[in-house]
Amino acid sequence: MTLNTQRIIEPESLNAASFAPFGEVIHPSTAKKEWAINDGNTTRFHDVANLVPGDGGRVIASIFRAQPRELPFTVTMMERHPLASQAFIPLSGQPWLVVVAPPGSAPQAADLRLFVCRPNQGVNYAPGVWHHPILALDAVSDFLVLDRDGPGDNCDIITLDEPAVILPVLSQGR
Repeated sequence: MTLNTQRIIEPESLNAASFAPFGEVIHPSTAKKEWAINDGNTTRFHDVANLVPGDGGRVIASIFRAQPRELPFTVTMMERHPLASQAFIPLSGQPWLVVVAPPGSAPQAADLRLFVCRPNQGVNYAPGVWHHPILALDAVSDFLVLDRDGPGDNCDIITLDEPAVILPVLSQGR
């Protein structure tokens, strides 16, 4: 297939309203409350994500180290975690991309949405939301990942009906 006949995913800037069908944006501006702590030296941005461990699960913290992806990039698969949420918080100061589709049956390429994430924005995928694995840009990037450990099968992987292409992102959020 040539690039001209492939489905192109148009990038969107990541914000709370546009990402709401898929979960939450993690950023100081999404805090339920904020206040000074540590003798006024630190601001606590409290409750920035609704982490859902699912029945019998517990929230765990891991660090994922992602190799940068070269654009254009072809999306051929998606995954979801039906039992619990999964949060990704960037640690390396690099922009990154998020590809998502609504929860439910296996998505089609036409269902995909592409978000451009600033280096200080994380996401919390709601349970069952389809997403592509980490799409780091520009450099090797570390992410703090908060997800579920516990009983049950919590990862479904599908191959898309047709590939979708992410073109180089020049201006949005970078």
